Amino acid sequence: MLRWIRQQLGLDPPHQSDTRTVYVANRFPQHGHYVPQRFADNKIVSSKYTVWNFIPKNLFEQFRRIANFYFLIIFLVQLMIDTPTSPVTSGLPLFFVITVTAIKQGYEDWLRHKADNEVNGAPVFVVRSGSLVQTRSRNIRVGDIVRVAKDETFPADLVLLSSDRADGTCHITTASLDGETNLKTHYSVAETAVCQSESQLEALQAVVECQQPEPDLYRFVGRLTVTQHGEEIVRPLGPENLLLRGARLKNTKEIFAVAVYTGMESKMALNYKCKSQKRSAVEKSMNTYLIIYLGILLFEAILSTILKYAWQFDDKWDEPFYNKKTEQERNSSQILEFISDFLAFMVLYNFIIPISLYVTVEMQKFLGSFFIGWDLDLYHEESDQKAQVNTSDLNEELGQVEYVFTDKTGTLTENEMHFRECSINGTKYREVNGKLVPEGMTDDSPDGSAPHLIGEELLFLSAVALCHTVQISYDQPDCLLAGGDPFSHANGFSSNHMEYYASSPDEKALVEAAKRIGVAFTGTSGNTMEIQTFGKSEKYKLLHVLEFDPNRRRMSVIVQTPSGGQILFTKGAESAIFPFTTGGEIEKTRLHVDEFALKGLRTLVVACRHFSAAEYVEVDRRLNAARTALQQREEKLQEAFSYIERDLQLLGATGVEDKLQDKVQETIEALRLAGIKVWVLTGDKHETAVSVSLSCGHFHRTMNILELLQQRTDNDCAEQLRVLARRIKEDHVIQHGLVVDGASLSLALRGHEKLFMEVCKSCSAVLCCRMAPLQKAKIVRLIKTSPEKPITLAVGDGANDVSMIQEAHVGIGIMGKEGRQAVRNSDYAIARFKFLAKLLLVHGHFYYVRIATLVQYFFYKNVCFITPQFLYQFFCLFSQQTLYDSVYLTLYNICFTSLPILVYSLFEQLVHPHVLQSKPALYRDISKNAVLSMRTFLYWTLLGFAHAFIFFFGSYILMGEDTTLMGNGQMFGNWTFGTLVFTVMVITVTLKLALETHFWTWISHFVTWGSIAFYFIFSLFYGGIIWPFLHTQDMYFVFVQLLSSGSAWFAIIIIVITCLFPDVVKKVFYRHLKPTNTQKSQPLSAASTQDLSCVESLCCYQHGQSGCYRMACLMEQMTGQCKASANNCHVPSRNNRSWSDTENFCSNDRSFLTLSPIEATC
Repeated sequence: MLRWIRQQLGLDPPHQSDTRTVYVANRFPQHGHYVPQRFADNKIVSSKYTVWNFIPKNLFEQFRRIANFYFLIIFLVQLMIDTPTSPVTSGLPLFFVITVTAIKQGYEDWLRHKADNEVNGAPVFVVRSGSLVQTRSRNIRVGDIVRVAKDETFPADLVLLSSDRADGTCHITTASLDGETNLKTHYSVAETAVCQSESQLEALQAVVECQQPEPDLYRFVGRLTVTQHGEEIVRPLGPENLLLRGARLKNTKEIFAVAVYTGMESKMALNYKCKSQKRSAVEKSMNTYLIIYLGILLFEAILSTILKYAWQFDDKWDEPFYNKKTEQERNSSQILEFISDFLAFMVLYNFIIPISLYVTVEMQKFLGSFFIGWDLDLYHEESDQKAQVNTSDLNEELGQVEYVFTDKTGTLTENEMHFRECSINGTKYREVNGKLVPEGMTDDSPDGSAPHLIGEELLFLSAVALCHTVQISYDQPDCLLAGGDPFSHANGFSSNHMEYYASSPDEKALVEAAKRIGVAFTGTSGNTMEIQTFGKSEKYKLLHVLEFDPNRRRMSVIVQTPSGGQILFTKGAESAIFPFTTGGEIEKTRLHVDEFALKGLRTLVVACRHFSAAEYVEVDRRLNAARTALQQREEKLQEAFSYIERDLQLLGATGVEDKLQDKVQETIEALRLAGIKVWVLTGDKHETAVSVSLSCGHFHRTMNILELLQQRTDNDCAEQLRVLARRIKEDHVIQHGLVVDGASLSLALRGHEKLFMEVCKSCSAVLCCRMAPLQKAKIVRLIKTSPEKPITLAVGDGANDVSMIQEAHVGIGIMGKEGRQAVRNSDYAIARFKFLAKLLLVHGHFYYVRIATLVQYFFYKNVCFITPQFLYQFFCLFSQQTLYDSVYLTLYNICFTSLPILVYSLFEQLVHPHVLQSKPALYRDISKNAVLSMRTFLYWTLLGFAHAFIFFFGSYILMGEDTTLMGNGQMFGNWTFGTLVFTVMVITVTLKLALETHFWTWISHFVTWGSIAFYFIFSLFYGGIIWPFLHTQDMYFVFVQLLSSGSAWFAIIIIVITCLFPDVVKKVFYRHLKPTNTQKSQPLSAASTQDLSCVESLCCYQHGQSGCYRMACLMEQMTGQCKASANNCHVPSRNNRSWSDTENFCSNDRSFLTLSPIEATC
């Protein structure tokens, strides 16, 4: 038990050595001194809380918030000393805030637990005691033999033992790991490949020795020791033998494999970042402003305490005749009295810190997040998927994004390839109706006639049809399992009968194109490959496959031709082929490759080499020696490949188009216009990534592309960075683009971060290729922690993107065709990349403006609330007498002023959604926390102080000298004065919010005018009836008498107008003299809503109208009497708009977001 606790705390990891030994089927040695290693279980955990730690951990996180911690202290003070107000006034709101927040966060974490349980509870089959046993995924142990069927996901990291194929191979897709939906071939060793039944596997005596878990998806070093007839046979294991958790079995009926890494030790889990609490920039600003207000509170409390004692320095005020001190009070410590009075003033003024702000913010975020899911423009009809919100804490952060980091495959592209052009022996061809047609010629041959292809063309097509790792699936695959002729489909084959599966989408597209042209690959049996050349069958013996790797950037096959000769076919990137060619039309082909690339096509170059008998013997010897080496296997293989892939004869090149997702180019351009920098981070190879970047508009044709590739040492990397920095300064090019690979990035981040950042920030677009998952997270962290502290967003669709999604301020998962790891670990999930434009430009804009105004308005109305209380102390000898009744103190933030700002924060729209989408530059107006800057915060604060002074002294002027406000000479007292101040305050702060409202709905009208009406009705009932359960009722009949005075009504109207009129004038003149881009676009917004009521912002400045004219419409707009006509609030026609931005993003906004009878079209 103690060891388990130490493991959970991370003090005693399950494994200590550098390697692990896994006994297949858990057949441990029988000798007594063997102690089995301890391994992690197979549970995946993405949740943050458990049943046991939820309460303490959640309370700790909540009390990190300054306001919560402050009110906890105030509540404790109220319990310990005699204070002017009851502890309930602080304790009850605090309990409500903590409870609501805990329920919300608990619900979100419950959803994560639910997703984890679904994964961990998935049924799996394991081999135990010679038979298949069904169990749950979480019960898999290291050493268990697991059976996985076709289209199932691997439940752990497994070493392949056997498959239903005779050669022990299987095909998988790793879409959820590295984004690639293409098939990859994995292999078992010959000694275990024959074990295809449960009984044979149970009898298998084998041991796997491998490295301890590491996050690198592409590295695995181990060996398999098989004991047969008392003899130990050792075979090396590499990445081609390892099946990663999250990958999916394809085109193979079933496989058996042994679990080596389980649960959180699997490579997929190790690439997850530890899930941490993300906090938005608005929340951080709130904490800063709360500290400022805490300083104001301390200043007022200290000043009040000092002035109290200064006033009481005079004996007649220290101990007046009507309030004599007791003996205990005279003998008490002066220091303790000072502290007690200071704390009492702290409690009296504590409402300046708005605890209800957090409640309202939590409700606004939670309720507002539903609008994203309800938005029909974010609904993908084909896949029946709507936008999903996994956490509502970051809604406003969508409006502050400065950097977008996106994956490529499955995020920007559909990963669907189409053959377009090729170059053969220096001649360009294109495919027309299934025939190769030279450039400049048309397909004039009659239908059905065989095309005339010469030797070079046939050799090129044969190379394309043979140089690959493509597998074939037939509609009736059982014929292949029943011992029939594997090539029985060759005669009269049809595209309806077979389907190609490939490890690369390019391979599949090229093999399918060769088939359409007439050279069809029809299958593999053992080591024999068959192609049909215009109906004639040809069989080639597959001798060796030289697999693709990122260093060589090419792959090759060595085959024996039907005539008995040995030939090498190779294909790869032009930079990996051209340097090793010695014959063929090299220059012409190089020119054609450049032309293909300029069209945005993915290019591959094809070459061959003929071997003599002696040359092939040497090639075979080198390859076998390298592949069976236990030490430095990778280096020896590279040496052998370099020896073989030289002296090549160039055959030609291909151009394949990768289909982009819909509107990717327009979306990236919109983000760029919005001031957002887009970085593409992909695990794909350099050439492919650059080609896609060009085709999707990430890189422009006129952009100067800089490269930081294949750097081997720190010095080389630093020198190259300095060269790039000089080029940027010297080149008179407006835009630069940077391409960097994973190896060079590791060197750049090791000791040259500052120089690397300078180069990156000078580039308009950055492309990072060959990136490991954790490298993606490091790039995001590098930008995130730079001195400017920009807001980052990461978007991806696979498990390899989880780290960067969790690292970024905002993580967005794409609901791809396969895998949900990115979606489960993201903050938001959308079905297509194009939805990102509306998510940021519209929803992000709305959420940020709403919550920024909400925060500042809360501080403003609380300053208005407490400052008169502070001023009142100057008139009551700092006796800590409250200005307001305790019920008003409690209900001010809860009832009287809470609903209008909540509704505003849910429905406010400064600009219509169509305008925001069609004018992305409006996003810049709110960037860098512009609406919640220190300047605007100070404006709202000073405005609150100004209004508070007007409330107090306006009421004091009315009642200060003569309190007989009734015709019969009846006098009013201090509660009437406080109620007058409170009434003016409630009306003013509510109308101030009405001034800030630009988008009115019936709900807005109901809560705005309803809040004022509710205050009056409540006060009449509260003060008009004697309530038996109240200990004292100081407010009895006070409000009724106040409203009976015409002078009081006159004072209320005058004070409200005095407070708001200067603000109206300021807004009108600012819009007239110095309007922002957003304000200029508001008339366009009105033009987009022909049916919109004219009850809009009081300061909505229209073209052709003077500021004075708008002020003349003030009362009509407030009462809803302003009609859209030529005589008053003229709404300009749609045809009169003066902007010319593209409207590619404008679509029918059918979302519930607007909640109005708007029906706009583009």
